[in-house]
Amino acid sequence: MEFEIKGTPFPVVICHLNRGEAMLSDSGAMAWMDPCMNMETTSNGGFGKALGRMFSGETMFLNRYTAEADGKIAFASSFPGEIRKIDIEPGKEIVVQKSAFLASEEGVERTTFFSKKFSAGMFGGEGFIMSKFSGNGALFVEIDGCLVDYDLAPGQQIVVDTGYLAMMDATCKMEIQSVSGFKNKMLGGEGFFNTVITGPGKVYLQTMPISAIAGTLAGFMPAK
Repeated sequence: MEFEIKGTPFPVVICHLNRGEAMLSDSGAMAWMDPCMNMETTSNGGFGKALGRMFSGETMFLNRYTAEADGKIAFASSFPGEIRKIDIEPGKEIVVQKSAFLASEEGVERTTFFSKKFSAGMFGGEGFIMSKFSGNGALFVEIDGCLVDYDLAPGQQIVVDTGYLAMMDATCKMEIQSVSGFKNKMLGGEGFFNTVITGPGKVYLQTMPISAIAGTLAGFMPAK
């Protein structure tokens, strides 16, 4: 499979498949394709995995597109930002925020990832449940705004405001840290909690999370 990413600020990834190759995506992600692409809606692992995807903010069922001849298929971003390709291989797993999944090769497996601490789910911004990707193949994710990544050494930490965590290596740990001081909580404008990521591993941060945009726009909406 070969690919090209085009466009800004609403990018699209165009995948060129050889006969017999297949791609998986959530419903609604496909933008255009050649007639040789055969679509099949599937649970991709049974009802249990479909239910897990629903809890992680994804669609219950996936669309599998199989090339019956050499051809192309395009998957478009739903929000201004970037599309990034992540190479998944044995021993290199990644945890991704909900709704970031765009498409993947068939060898990539998606499972539900639960934060070890319940507080991380209640206050961490991107939810108690995220998606974990393993297996072997190309994974395409959509990022809100631009992507900035950091390599964390063992024990090294970074403090992230709510919603800005896009992805992290599965070797990283995620915890929640309360903002100190009552005045800081009430008047600081940064919320009550921050997400703390601890290495080793790479952490990927996005500059324009949709949750932050929604909060900004809400202040301009007329009251009913």
